Amino acid sequence: MSLLIGALSLGLILSLLALGVYMSFRVFGYADLTAEGSLTLGGAVAAVLLVAGWQPWVATFVGALAGALAGAFTGVLITRFNVARLLAGILTMTSLYSINLRIMAKSVIPLANERTLVSQAEHLGLRLFGTPNVAIAGWTVTVRDLCLLMIMLVFVVIVAVALLAFLRTNLGAALRATGENPQMMRALGTDDRLMVTFGLALSNGLIALCGALLAQYQGFVDVQMGIGMLAWGLASVIIGEALVGPGPLGFALTGAIMGSLLFRLMVALALRGGLNPNDLKLITAVIVLAAFLLPRAMESMRAKKKVPSHA
Repeated sequence: MSLLIGALSLGLILSLLALGVYMSFRVFGYADLTAEGSLTLGGAVAAVLLVAGWQPWVATFVGALAGALAGAFTGVLITRFNVARLLAGILTMTSLYSINLRIMAKSVIPLANERTLVSQAEHLGLRLFGTPNVAIAGWTVTVRDLCLLMIMLVFVVIVAVALLAFLRTNLGAALRATGENPQMMRALGTDDRLMVTFGLALSNGLIALCGALLAQYQGFVDVQMGIGMLAWGLASVIIGEALVGPGPLGFALTGAIMGSLLFRLMVALALRGGLNPNDLKLITAVIVLAAFLLPRAMESMRAKKKVPSHA
């Protein structure tokens, strides 16, 4: 049970990464490599502020704001300086590695003894249940893990609903339309450059928010914690699309969250089954490739079955 609750909690935290990757990958049509730097940036800023004694929620959202600024910088490189999208993401990601080291002043910042959202969840659980452990379906789990799961569930639902509501506003519709057809938006008098910059800022803000929460969950921030996380986000988005199929925007966002949860459960079960942690990045890449190719293969098979055979 503890394995399941831990996997669900981490999957919910990483669903914010999936939502951020969805913004760049599906709205603007490319995978923004800034994500790997902005995730660490969010964790680094939050960790430094937590060590300085800031309130956990304030430190978390300041970390998200720092990620949004990184995404906006990538947008400026693309729209104002005509740098290719892939190269702009690489430049920002590379720069953020040094910036994160400057912010942290060392490669790892421990948070085990700091007041974080995790420690606040533990205190809340002790007040609610009066005991450090509770029994669920015959299994003993810590109130820390249980309360953290409930808090993350409520928080992710709020963020997803807010994102959905925003994307349905006039500004959100303009943002999505810019990703579909920037020429048309320019013809309608909309500054597509501003839309791209704002969209990337929103995407990386969500990803940095994930990084800030992830750092508090695992009890430390590492300057290399963002490496390979773009593939994780892509896997969540693609798996989610395979689960929910084509549908309205709300289905797509729900699918990204479901994909993150399912992917984390798969990883947790694989590690529990004896998978070497050193192979985790390789397995992630394989799962992304399989999730990308399998729906296409199934669609191709269905199309062939619909073609009538000729005598």
